[in-house]
Amino acid sequence: MSNNNCLENLKTDIGDLVEITTKAEADKSSTTYKGNIMPCLKEDVIMIKMSSGYNAGIKKEKIEEIKLLSKGETPKHVKTDLEINKDKKLKNISIISTGGTVASRVDYKTGAVHPAFTADDLIMAVPELLTIANISGKAVMNILSENMLPTYWKEVAEHIEQEVKNGADGIVIAHGTDTMHYTASALQFMVKSNVPIILVGAQRSSDRPSSDAALNLIASTKFATEGLSGVYVLMHGENGDEYCYLHEGVKVRKLHSSRRDAFKSVNAQPVAKMNMLSKNKKTNEKDYKIEYLADERKLKQNIIDKNLNVQINTKLEERVALLKIYPGINSDILKYYADKGYKGIVLEGTGLGHAPETLFEGIKYAISKGLLVAMTTQTINGRVNMNVYSNGVELQKMGVISCEDMTAETALVKMMYLLANYEFKEVKDLMGKNIAGEITEFSVIDLN
Repeated sequence: MSNNNCLENLKTDIGDLVEITTKAEADKSSTTYKGNIMPCLKEDVIMIKMSSGYNAGIKKEKIEEIKLLSKGETPKHVKTDLEINKDKKLKNISIISTGGTVASRVDYKTGAVHPAFTADDLIMAVPELLTIANISGKAVMNILSENMLPTYWKEVAEHIEQEVKNGADGIVIAHGTDTMHYTASALQFMVKSNVPIILVGAQRSSDRPSSDAALNLIASTKFATEGLSGVYVLMHGENGDEYCYLHEGVKVRKLHSSRRDAFKSVNAQPVAKMNMLSKNKKTNEKDYKIEYLADERKLKQNIIDKNLNVQINTKLEERVALLKIYPGINSDILKYYADKGYKGIVLEGTGLGHAPETLFEGIKYAISKGLLVAMTTQTINGRVNMNVYSNGVELQKMGVISCEDMTAETALVKMMYLLANYEFKEVKDLMGKNIAGEITEFSVIDLN
């Protein structure tokens, strides 16, 4: 029997091929999953790698039956012991893993995936890192990003603080892609630091030929040495392997479920573009040429305080909701949130930031109960402008605050941060103002 906590009391081991059937529920029929059992850090979850290459996590309490289809070989992890001396000419980069597939080591015989987050493992997986920086690495959690919680954002911020105080010149955070833009926004508000903080993910698992994991890790590590400040997201810029984009953490969103270039800057252009194929003319070795699309000088001079390496504020008000407007929505849902003790609601309105009259009563009720109500637009691109039509004017009279050109996800995180750290009057004033790069003064016009 494996000593892995996920398999306690189960007659299966890591690497076994199994078929898992979930329990049927009143509103949901049972589901069957087939794959190889993988290691997992969560005691209440069974993790399997399916033949598609994707991972699935199933809570033990939801499992009706596990069928053993075939025994797998016991996965072996031979600890690497590389003699690598630090290069004094290179910067020190800390790579922190929260989960996901970036730089994981796959046992092809068993289907098991091991986090490759010791420095030696990372270099074995992606040897190009040796030429870019002195690498240290650690896994601080191992969760599917759809299970990310605000409390985990706080943990990540605390680990960033620790790594910077220990001498890191830059931070790379490996993260699942589904909610990476939420985490990036949260860190931008919670962490003040002069070192770059780069979140990186992979759309394709590292055991697939089309994996984007290695290139994304190389590019994010390279950018972490660039002397920027702030929080960024690094992902492929197109579906091939030619270049990657660096996006501002508060101005980016996942806009495709599976493409490798799923992440796009919203109401802003990417900060920079890295050519993954460019070579040094003298050595003929890859030099990963960087083209800054934003003002490079401004980015590198954006120093908060020359005497401040890192400072964090992890206070968040989690009783905040994000509500998408749709035809037929009524006031009951807003009254529900207000009566449940929520402190704020971000509305994802239609068009320029509109809501139907059927919601007016609920908005007034929520505001009368002391909730902050703010408006974004579900068009994703574009700016809220509640001065054009009578609907928007009426919403403003009620007390609804415009979020300008913020994404709904960033607005949600910002509201959590403001409500936990400021008096309500200040929150109302700051919600529609730029405090961390989340609002641009002028909208970007797409001429294509």
